[in-house]
Amino acid sequence: MISKNLLKYIRSLELKKIRRKEGVFVAEGPKVVEELMKRYTPNRLIATEEWWDATHTVQRPNDCVVSDEELRKASFMQHPQQVIALFPIPQPEVTSESLAGNLTLVLDGVQDPGNLGTIIRVADWFGIGTIVCSPDSADAYNPKVVQASMGGIARVTVVYQDLIGFFESLPSGTPVYGTFLDGNNIYEQELTPDGIIVMGNEGNGISPEVARFVNQRLLIPSFHDGRETVDSLNVAIATAVTCAEFRRRL
Repeated sequence: MISKNLLKYIRSLELKKIRRKEGVFVAEGPKVVEELMKRYTPNRLIATEEWWDATHTVQRPNDCVVSDEELRKASFMQHPQQVIALFPIPQPEVTSESLAGNLTLVLDGVQDPGNLGTIIRVADWFGIGTIVCSPDSADAYNPKVVQASMGGIARVTVVYQDLIGFFESLPSGTPVYGTFLDGNNIYEQELTPDGIIVMGNEGNGISPEVARFVNQRLLIPSFHDGRETVDSLNVAIATAVTCAEFRRRL
């Protein structure tokens, strides 16, 4: 059974300021929770008897067995899925040395939680282990982001820092790629197996302050054959296309 105080606490974690104060985030559903449990120990598990029986997870004193109705009241999902878990928010540190030899994603003001979650999922798929976000990007531990990542949040390190300072700390000559409408065709441009890929805000793209650090401007061309078409791609889709082309060159 879930207490009123615990229910209120879980619901409060929808707010970024509460998540940061408590150092806790919410994950839901067997797929996401079980992926996270491979790497992190949850502070608390709230799950139906069906989930406990299926996973053979040892129930601890502060864990809860709940009914479907109780789970629904605590859940942020339209259709709750057996388990809710409270995990500690990781506190990773990323240095230019730790990024050397790898592809890294940098997100400049990506503000939609669904986009960020999908980008984390894309990074996980293409073996990109680190995402550096500007402070005004969506919070990676927003429940919507966690769910959209489909477990990728367990394997991809997401850090927030001032991007100007980040770029200034990179070794000279680091390849920094960014997508622009006036860039070079990505399918014709030479690409390296390491470096930085910058993706910009949903409406405004890469900011001028960050764009000055980009030394390889890329364009994802439209194959419209003269037909009227959309004027841009969703940032998560553009990220997937870009990462796929980098990995195809390996």
